[in-house]
Amino acid sequence: MHQIPARGGVTWLSSKMEYSGNEEQGQDYLFKIVLIGDSAVGKSNLLARFARNQFLPNSKSTIGVEFQTKTMDIDGKEVKAQIWDTAGQERFKAVTSAYYRGAVGALLVYDVSRHQTFDSVGRWLQELHSK
Repeated sequence: MHQIPARGGVTWLSSKMEYSGNEEQGQDYLFKIVLIGDSAVGKSNLLARFARNQFLPNSKSTIGVEFQTKTMDIDGKEVKAQIWDTAGQERFKAVTSAYYRGAVGALLVYDVSRHQTFDSVGRWLQELHSK
C-alpha cells in the first residue's frame, strides 16, 4: 500500500501505482479515482472543489460520466489524479460498470442530511467489490 500525502489534509491510499511512461508530458504517476454514491449527494461539488477550488451552489445533476484532472507535485514527482464523476442514478448503471475499469481508488459519498443515501452505502460497496 502506497500513501501519497497531498495538500489540504487529503491523503490518497492506493494499492498500486502506475508509472505513466510519458516523460514528454512531465507526469511520473497517473491515478484514476472514481466517485460513487447516490444522485445529488455532492460528488460533483467535491470534484469541483478538489480539481478547480470551486464550489457550485446551483450545480445540476451529472448526466452519464464526467472527469477532471489535477496535477500535483509530491516529493518532486509529478502526480496526475484523474477523478471520475458519475450520475449515481440507476438508469446509468451500464455506464457505471465500465467506469470502474483502471481505477486505483474510489470515494463513496453520501449526504448526511438524507439518511436514505447512507442506507445505499452497502449497495454501492457491493457493486464496487463486484468489479
